[in-house]
Amino acid sequence: MPRQKFGQIYSVLKQRIESGEYQVGQLLPSENTLIAEFDCSRNTVRRAISELVRDGYVQTRQGRGVCNIFQPIEPSSYTMGVIESFRETAQRTGQNSSTRVVSFERCTADEAIARQTGFPVGAELFALCRTHDLNGLPKILNVSYFLAECMPQFTPEIASGSVYQYLEETLGMVIVTSKRTVTVEKATPLDEKWLALGEYNCLAVVSNQVYNSEGIMFEYTQSRHHPAIFRFQDNAVRRSVSRT
Repeated sequence: MPRQKFGQIYSVLKQRIESGEYQVGQLLPSENTLIAEFDCSRNTVRRAISELVRDGYVQTRQGRGVCNIFQPIEPSSYTMGVIESFRETAQRTGQNSSTRVVSFERCTADEAIARQTGFPVGAELFALCRTHDLNGLPKILNVSYFLAECMPQFTPEIASGSVYQYLEETLGMVIVTSKRTVTVEKATPLDEKWLALGEYNCLAVVSNQVYNSEGIMFEYTQSRHHPAIFRFQDNAVRRSVSRT
């Protein structure tokens, strides 16, 4: 199946849905119509549609077609089913963003770091702390560890930009999957110093272990979110349950 053609169909239909060309509840064009428009096979169209289903844009209805169920994500919302950088989230939600590096050092994982992150004891790591601003206000504090062997030339200057852009475009890394845990925790003095929590005494913490295409965990990050902007969106599908 031509990946380029599949990606083209997915992107075009996604853009039409997000722009409102297809209204909520409206059926998308039929398979035959899409096959004619994009000059492709039925399987290619179905693959694009299945990806839209997976991403929560459409729903297939037996005997009727494919229905648009997309609702715009509220500003500041993050999506649970995808891996995207802070900058990508800000661009998607139409907000101005900036990143400031608070601390940056190279270290060796001791037992405490290994227990927290999942890196083995003795692993050489870059340890850094960054604040992420949205529309001029600090809203996220990131405490991260990156595996030095995967990015030996990592610098504070790179960390102040898009780390994932550097990994993917400069180093050619393929980022594949993330194990994610979401908790609510009492604010620490570091949170209070950098996030201006005001009346809040707790915040949402998203802990990520991120893996590349070689199966190597190259990143552990705790994203500590100001409660005023924390909102995650997920698209869930109910699996059939066998009842005996």
